[in-house]
Parts: sequence; C-alpha cells; structure tokens
Amino acid sequence: MRKLIAGMKISVDSKMEGPEGMADWVDAWSDDYGVMAQIDACLLGGGMYPGYEAYWTAIQNEPDKPVWIMGNAPTPAELEWARFTRKTPHYVLSNTLTSAAWPNTSFVRTPEDVAALKQQPGKDIYLVGGATTTAGLIDAGLVDELRLIVYPLIAGEGKALFATTVRRHGLALRKVEQLASGRLSLIYGLGKD
Repeated sequence: MRKLIAGMKISVDSKMEGPEGMADWVDAWSDDYGVMAQIDACLLGGGMYPGYEAYWTAIQNEPDKPVWIMGNAPTPAELEWARFTRKTPHYVLSNTLTSAAWPNTSFVRTPEDVAALKQQPGKDIYLVGGATTTAGLIDAGLVDELRLIVYPLIAGEGKALFATTVRRHGLALRKVEQLASGRLSLIYGLGKD
C-alpha cells in the first residue's frame, strides 16, 4: 500500500501562516522534505489548490521572473519542483471545485476516496496541504508520515497546523536533522492511538 506523506513548513509554535495569511519566513517552496524520488502523485485540499496551481504555473511559464508570493526569482530547487509538478498527477480533495487548469489534475470528494488512492499501485503520495485537509486526513487515520521543517521563529497569531485536529495522535520520531539558518527537519510516523 502507498504511504500518504504530509510535509509542512511551520514556525516553532506550529503556525503555517502569520496573521497576514502568509508564511513570510519561508524563503523557498521547494522539496526540502526529500519526497520527490519516492512519490508519483500529490494531494491537496480545495482551499489551497488554486493558489498552488497559480504559483507553480507562474514558475513554469516564466522561470526567470520573480514570483508574486515570494517577490524574488525561483530558486534552482523550486525550478526542479515546478518541472516535477508539470508531469505529476495531482488530486484535489474538494466537494466544490470541479475544474482545474492543469490537465493532470483529478478531484476526490471524501477521505474514502483518498483511502482508495492509497490502495492503487504506485509510489507514495505527497500531501501538500493545507492545514484543514492535513488535520482531517490525520484524524481519518490516512496520513502515514509527517515531515516538518521547523523555522526558528514564534509567529504568534496565525493559522496553526493542528488547530482543527479533533483527537490525540501518537507520533514516532524517525529522523531529526539540523538544517541551515537554524531550521530543523523532523520526520514522524503516525501512531494509531
């Protein structure tokens, strides 16, 4: 069975966004989680998908221009992820969205649909986000691994990754790595408690 791997960049106080609705402490949205070689599909929530599609399409179409969300040109790692996203199937968990500009995008409607995706042959699936989708799929017992990049910052007000998680979940620490600029990479397996 394929694993569903969630990856998030958060502050020390588990915020994915500050009060302005942006994670302005993140300097690049590339694959810092090391999942690219082990996945062949991406899953994200309907609230996140339109911005995700716009961001990566902008990089794909004009790789030398600053990107609207970051204000600077994409990094080499972001260019690599942009090429990867162009050819990788994406699944959007949404009850309302019905169309997408990317031809390799499909819609799933329920956690049961996500469970069925995990049963299909293939490599693992990367859960891109957002926070509500990630929390809901953790509560549904569908997330197998959580990869966090923790930034050395207390964001204060903002959207917390686990704000909508409704029950307790055990985690098994699999790997810790210190990254540049005081960041930490944490990889957890999700327990079943």
